[in-house]
Amino acid sequence: MLNKPVLVESLIVFVIVLFVHAVVWDRYSWCAVALAVQAFYVQFKWDHLLQLGGAVFQFRTAANSGLLPASMVIPLLGIAMKERCKSAGIVYFERFGIVVASAGMLVALFLSVIAVGITKPVPTNTCILTGVAGSIIIYTMKHSLTVSEVIEVLEVLLIFVYLSMILLYLLPRCFTPGEALLVLGGMSFILNQLIKRSLNVIEDRGDPIDFFLLVAVVGVVVLGLFFTVLFVFMDSGTWISSMFFHMMTAVLGLGVIMPWLYRLIQRNPLFWLLQFLFQTQTRVYLLVYWTLLAASACGIVFYQNAKRSSESKKHQASTITRKYFHFIVVATYVPGLIYDRQLLYVAAVLCLAVFIFLEYIRYFRIKPFGQTLRHLLSLFLDERDSGPLILTHIYLLLGMSLPVWLFPRPCAPKGTLSGAGALVPYSGVLAVGVGDTIASIFGSTMGEIKWPGTKKTFEGTMTAIFAQIIAVALILIFDSNVNLNSSYAWILASVSLVSLLEAYTTQIDNLLLPLYLQIMFM
Repeated sequence: MLNKPVLVESLIVFVIVLFVHAVVWDRYSWCAVALAVQAFYVQFKWDHLLQLGGAVFQFRTAANSGLLPASMVIPLLGIAMKERCKSAGIVYFERFGIVVASAGMLVALFLSVIAVGITKPVPTNTCILTGVAGSIIIYTMKHSLTVSEVIEVLEVLLIFVYLSMILLYLLPRCFTPGEALLVLGGMSFILNQLIKRSLNVIEDRGDPIDFFLLVAVVGVVVLGLFFTVLFVFMDSGTWISSMFFHMMTAVLGLGVIMPWLYRLIQRNPLFWLLQFLFQTQTRVYLLVYWTLLAASACGIVFYQNAKRSSESKKHQASTITRKYFHFIVVATYVPGLIYDRQLLYVAAVLCLAVFIFLEYIRYFRIKPFGQTLRHLLSLFLDERDSGPLILTHIYLLLGMSLPVWLFPRPCAPKGTLSGAGALVPYSGVLAVGVGDTIASIFGSTMGEIKWPGTKKTFEGTMTAIFAQIIAVALILIFDSNVNLNSSYAWILASVSLVSLLEAYTTQIDNLLLPLYLQIMFM
């Protein structure tokens, strides 16, 4: 029996794909349509495998596979980037957009082939459909990509395969297949770009802050893999292991990551970072303001834990309490987007590295703070934190930061895109900070009419759309760089579709919604 919420979620994704196809209308958008059709059928095979426990790895069970919405994100981002850079006349990044779209399609096809291959009996019709879609995509790649671009796409696929085998084994029940596709696919691109740029430092055309993102992400992942292997042979909760953890972190940071970053940016990374952070008075004011907000977030965590009585050890924070952090994040990102986006870019990278490092300390029970972090954060767990890692706060940071990191700066001559594209950096603020927050608060307190098959309410979705439109109006008032050029109907359609997707998806909305809103705006 087909799951109605999944059908509605799929319909919304199809509408977004067709919107992009109608605007772009080239061979790549046709490939995206073919990929969407086959992913729609294959995701039901994944759902069946998850219900029977027949998937290769242990995935998160409280949600459907999410293959269709996840499969379309990277290809559509690549297509949108290609079109934006083509209109700006930047050939290098136009070709890069084509590589991103092609690699995203190939990685999504790989997950589809896995599902079809392990389904018993073999689903003949789905196999044929996957084969046809794969043939269309490979034929298009053959006639569109140069030899070096084909190699780059295959490198991304190879890295994705190895990362999947390692991380999905080490982190059971942390992801659905769709979330794994998004997270591991993104990490594969980052690792591939870092290797490519490390080998071509002299001829590379990158900005130091881009290198900073690549090295920081790869560095914390390598750090985690190293300690995972190490603590197979040691008890991570002892003082000796904890001292070794801190010592090896310093050795890897100063002996591997810093020299690597020095090679890429051709200057001392610490001096560059300090000079960058305190370059202007505006940056100093922003850093002080963000420090106060971080202190207030810590204060909320301590206060909520203090309220937890000894009789109610299983007490969990309410939805409204968790949304306090969404308000704090909005208050953090909006001034950065208005006054200094480069500083926000670097600060978000630093914050991501700190969040992941603290999660390592909590997960491995590293003294002296590991057990304390476990106790403090257990209050804010929800059904999506079913694996060994707590990832919801990291997803929130990623959802707000990805539109800033993925903004095609080289293809925006004056630092901003025209029309709805001017709102691309605000996609996370609108979708997660405003839309998702308002929908949760109003839906849980005032909502009565539920969307069929879900716990989400009609009132929550409508107030989310209304709140995002108000937020767009405020952005127009306070950010002089934003000029929408009468693209209000497109913005309303984009916000409405993503709000409906929030109502029906069971995936991590903090990660999925900003990316789809960014695609629509681009």
